[in-house]
Amino acid sequence: MDRHEAIYARQSVEKMDSLSVQAQIDLCRHVAADANAKVYQDRGYSGKNTDRPDFQKLLRDVRAGKISKLYVYRLDRFSRSIADFGQLWNILTAHDVEFVSVTENFDTATPMGRAMLHIIMVFAQLERETIAERVKDNYDARAAAGAWPGGPAPYGYHIGRKTVNGRSLPTLTPDEALIAVVRRIFSEYAKEGVSLGEIAKRLNRDGVPCAKRATWDSVSLSRILHNPVYVRADEQVRLYYKALGVNIISEDAAFDGIHGALLYGKRTANERKYTNVRAQKLVILNSAGVVPSGLWLACQEKLARNAQLKNSGKGTHTWLSGLLKCQNCGYSVKVQRDVLSRRMYCSGRYNVARCGAKIRASLDELEYAVGAEIEALLRECPKEEPGVEHDAYAEKLEELERRAERLTDAFAQSDDMTGAYLQKALTKLERERRVISEARVRERNRPRPPDKLEFSRLCFEEKKAVAAQFIERINVGENGAEVVWNV
Repeated sequence: MDRHEAIYARQSVEKMDSLSVQAQIDLCRHVAADANAKVYQDRGYSGKNTDRPDFQKLLRDVRAGKISKLYVYRLDRFSRSIADFGQLWNILTAHDVEFVSVTENFDTATPMGRAMLHIIMVFAQLERETIAERVKDNYDARAAAGAWPGGPAPYGYHIGRKTVNGRSLPTLTPDEALIAVVRRIFSEYAKEGVSLGEIAKRLNRDGVPCAKRATWDSVSLSRILHNPVYVRADEQVRLYYKALGVNIISEDAAFDGIHGALLYGKRTANERKYTNVRAQKLVILNSAGVVPSGLWLACQEKLARNAQLKNSGKGTHTWLSGLLKCQNCGYSVKVQRDVLSRRMYCSGRYNVARCGAKIRASLDELEYAVGAEIEALLRECPKEEPGVEHDAYAEKLEELERRAERLTDAFAQSDDMTGAYLQKALTKLERERRVISEARVRERNRPRPPDKLEFSRLCFEEKKAVAAQFIERINVGENGAEVVWNV
């Protein structure tokens, strides 16, 4: 098989101070021995990952033995990660592909070129990590000073400047028209029986502009309702976050019932964004809040109650409820039952008028196909050896104990927290403890399933639980469906 030389060029964003893809190609052609070197180019893709169309095509040609030498304008056009480059370099060497960085003037055909390659990668990685650390430190410093630390402004605000102790600091400046929408959202959600979906419908019907989305939905509303930037943070808000285990940076006196707050910090990818706030930090901002603390806290309590309902378990018409998503828009697919049949419909089409998909796929056929596949998966599962069962209920009870301890600690350290407030909070925790303890007893008394589960013989709730373990989501199209498995 004939082998040829290749050129790879990449540019993430077109900028005045960034060399264009065509300029990179021209420089490489000037150095390449083969005037007809094949060109691979990716525009608009970051070098931080390898999921780039022409880059993947290049690797396929390398593995197929079609390439003898590869030219790049600069090393970071090829890869910006030492770990990624290490794997890529193994692929190149395994297929006898030489590597040339034009501007850095090294060629891996020589020992010195190979040594220079590794040295450059080490220093490039060190520089990126140093920059990232400086950005993080700068973010923390601005936040601790009460300034808006960076990133886009929340819905209803613009980023402005404010002079504090002779320093000009970034601050949030309200857009009164949009802030009126924020106040409306909090006021309506606090009312008994009003859901996020109902508020979204009203806002879309009234033509109110949404934040970062074409239309309002439960997700966009939830982000606003959870955000402490809107609350006039006072002592009760401080105690609310203290009870959640948040690291409160600002002094107690900063919670003056006037200014908003910022909750920030690193979250792991598998954490629920708002319900798990451990290791997060809370600071008081130099901008004023717009929602009274009592109203904001009432909304937080309602959000917490709704989260405990576990929406994925509410469906009664199919054991696939909570897993069905519209292939067209990504919104949840709901099931409606009439006398003769069950019909699937997209919530994005009917709830927020965003989607045009008309789902005609058969739910019966989908359940049959998915059930048969799960049955086959269960038959392949090895028999579980007896051992100590993980007690999730015990963890929940321990968490309630920790919350109670945090409340009593807050009471001991605060002059403003009343005994009535403490008693009410502890009573609420006790009710939660009783509910969990009763559920724990019921779980222990429930008959244990056989060693090998037969999916077809499970009850509705058991099928739902098993399906949730095996399936990540089911993308439902107008005439069919695609199952995304967790296995």
